[in-house]
Amino acid sequence: MLFMVCTIALGGAAALWIYDLGRQFTGSGQPVQQNASAYQQQLDKLSAERDRYSSTVNASESQLMIERSAQTQLAAQVKVLETENARLKEDLAFFESLLPTGTGGPEVSIRRLTVDMVGQNQVRYRLLLMQGARGKSDFIGTLQLAVTTLQAGRSTVILFPAANSADAAQFKLGFRHYQRVEGVLTLPDGMSARSVQARIYEKGQMRTQASANL
Repeated sequence: MLFMVCTIALGGAAALWIYDLGRQFTGSGQPVQQNASAYQQQLDKLSAERDRYSSTVNASESQLMIERSAQTQLAAQVKVLETENARLKEDLAFFESLLPTGTGGPEVSIRRLTVDMVGQNQVRYRLLLMQGARGKSDFIGTLQLAVTTLQAGRSTVILFPAANSADAAQFKLGFRHYQRVEGVLTLPDGMSARSVQARIYEKGQMRTQASANL
């Protein structure tokens, strides 16, 4: 704002100078040389003020850009810290799940199941599977996911992996104490998921299951 005022004042001074020079040529004003020197001094003063305010404006704009960049970097750091915090909470829950819960209960259990949508028709799942203290050998089994979907008001259950599916290998399980399992399921177009049920099988027998809603 000050820069604009200074520029307008500079232009006004120049206009007055031209006006006064016109009067000099008509014989109605002071000597041309005297007025020219006075106006030149005024112009020089206004020019210096304009340059000073211009430098101040440029410095303010640079400072504003630096602050905006710092805010962007801070927002990115906050997002990274939030992600790390969520991961630490997940790890804490995992280690807490390793604590003994008693001698009873199934040898194999689903200690945690989380699901969320990552696309219009894609579901991401994460499981933590554990075998109790009585497990003295590796658990060998399979994972099956039953997804309850909704399309045009009609509910349908889709099983993963499907029969004779080419990606059945990724649902095979093999672990001694624990195993993390995660992946993304792709539903047919137009379907939306409502819930996911995870089932653990061993030699064709279902050992345990857990469900999560979306």
